[in-house]
Amino acid sequence: MVRYTLAQSPEVVLTVAGKDSPKAREKAMADLMELMDSGKLDTDLADGFSPDQFIEVKELPMSEEREDPITQAVQVLNNLATLKIKVQELRSDAMQVRSQIDILFSDELVSEEQINSIKEGFKTLKSFAQLNMKFLDARSQAEKARQVLDEALKSPSSEAKPPTEKAAEPIESVASSDLAPVEADEVEVDADDSETVTEVENAIVEVPANKSTKKK
Repeated sequence: MVRYTLAQSPEVVLTVAGKDSPKAREKAMADLMELMDSGKLDTDLADGFSPDQFIEVKELPMSEEREDPITQAVQVLNNLATLKIKVQELRSDAMQVRSQIDILFSDELVSEEQINSIKEGFKTLKSFAQLNMKFLDARSQAEKARQVLDEALKSPSSEAKPPTEKAAEPIESVASSDLAPVEADEVEVDADDSETVTEVENAIVEVPANKSTKKK
């Protein structure tokens, strides 16, 4: 499908089957004249207007949108998982080859068979070393990817809620009848002369008897 418009009426779009070609433009011209004759299109064409003056409406190339951060995170973690499997598969053989390298630095006699075995093992060692470096680099990148996923998977209920202030508990009044009577053995009373008078509860005071007066 191809679409055409007019310079003086960009809101008018004529759609014709096929690709841009003189034949398609002629068909668009015929459609335009039919719309104008039927009164469905109120526009004036410039004198000498020809199909070649149609402007093709092309779809603007969509700019590559940035991938969804979650999709990117999953891809990074998937790459890390793939590298981890490969590294684990080669680690045992690579470490075995690595241990044989020390033989080359010793003064011990080494057989040709051992040397050939070490040479063959270099391929495994090289592959493992390269994959391990990629794995370590991917793991550092995957840390951010893991944080992105953790943030996306966070439950709303796990969000920290501001602490609510605890309402002060009302102080219950204590009726005076509930209070136990307090008996004081000694009560100090301030007298006007600032002397201290000691009152002893239930004290027994002996009063000396008056002597009888004899009449002479």
